[in-house]
Amino acid sequence: MLIHSAGQLLTLAGGVQRGKALGNLGIIEDGALLIRSEQIVDVGKTADLLAKYPAEPRLDAQGKVVMPGFVDPHTHLVFAGDRAAEFEMRLQGKTYLEILQAGGGILSTVRATRAASVDELVQQAAERAKIMLKHGTTTLEAKSGYGLEWQSELRQMEALLRLDSQGILEIHPTFLAAHAIPEEYHDFPSQYVEQICEVMLPELRRWWIRNADARPLPFVDVFCERGAFTLPQSRRILETARELGFPLKIHADEFENLGGVRMALELGAISVDHLVKTSPEEIALLGNSQTVAVSLPCTPFGLAEAEYTPARAILDANGILALASDFNPGTAWCGNMQFVIALACRYLKLTPAQAIAAATINAAAAIRQEKRIGSLEVGKQADILILSVEDYRHLGYRFGVNLVEHVIKRGKVVL
Repeated sequence: MLIHSAGQLLTLAGGVQRGKALGNLGIIEDGALLIRSEQIVDVGKTADLLAKYPAEPRLDAQGKVVMPGFVDPHTHLVFAGDRAAEFEMRLQGKTYLEILQAGGGILSTVRATRAASVDELVQQAAERAKIMLKHGTTTLEAKSGYGLEWQSELRQMEALLRLDSQGILEIHPTFLAAHAIPEEYHDFPSQYVEQICEVMLPELRRWWIRNADARPLPFVDVFCERGAFTLPQSRRILETARELGFPLKIHADEFENLGGVRMALELGAISVDHLVKTSPEEIALLGNSQTVAVSLPCTPFGLAEAEYTPARAILDANGILALASDFNPGTAWCGNMQFVIALACRYLKLTPAQAIAAATINAAAAIRQEKRIGSLEVGKQADILILSVEDYRHLGYRFGVNLVEHVIKRGKVVL
């Protein structure tokens, strides 16, 4: 298929964009691209490609924006139930940590998820995935973390593999048994850490090799935060995961700076996520690393917090900045990356171009997929959006509406 007559073809060519280089969209005006066998095989001006490939089936972009599909590198897609009652509690003045300590928060979702079958988890998550696809997300990372015991965590991992095989969108799983201390280990958190390290992670590796059709091992993540896992506990889990060959991620500095970013960089984490309270010293370290800083602006927005990721400081330090939704039932039930971009423009002080790059090529780097997706270049997978507008700056400028008109996944029009 030859997609032609794009008013602005945003290629984002050239690889991951760090520091002040963020925002290079690689725009080709009146652009076109050719897809064959799920891949992009040519990119250029419309007149050139129409002349070069006269017999190809065509899709006329009618002067609108054509760009890569969004990559969402931090979601909690698989869970059961909801937490609408807790939203009301927060409006009445209760904090996130107060709700968690009272047995709500993550633990509330844990109880509902433990009671759900794999089929139920797949069905509920598939409906959420369809909405995300409709708004332009073509690839996402998704975590377990609402079981907090082996069989429940395993059901979530199985659900993620089944969802990926359905082809609604492409899913890269993460194992997050270290999301919270379960109620039964409330007084013995160190024993739960040992359970993760000595039982869950080795068993996960064996199960994955048997069931995941030669896919690379999933990410392992930990919520390093007051009320969740301490810095020493987080290190123990991540070091064990690294020894077993798992790539690493971390939730860090959402509410307090515990040193999680520094530790994650020492361990070679692929990404460090949240980063609201990250220190200037750790921001400088990020700028000298290949680890991606993932900002989740829907989360402070959902919590009505005033502080967001210090994105400008990260860019000034030459860091690699990505955006994600943090889709989850407690603080950010929003999988719309267009809204994430709108928040990033307002609260992270990014330009639309910077936010788009952070939500595509840099987001792909946060899940180690930047060589396959995230830009429109020859040899890459054909994951493409056609917007309903002629200027990319409408992303960020407008919010509360869906600007995606066509979604193309692996070279096929799916919406």
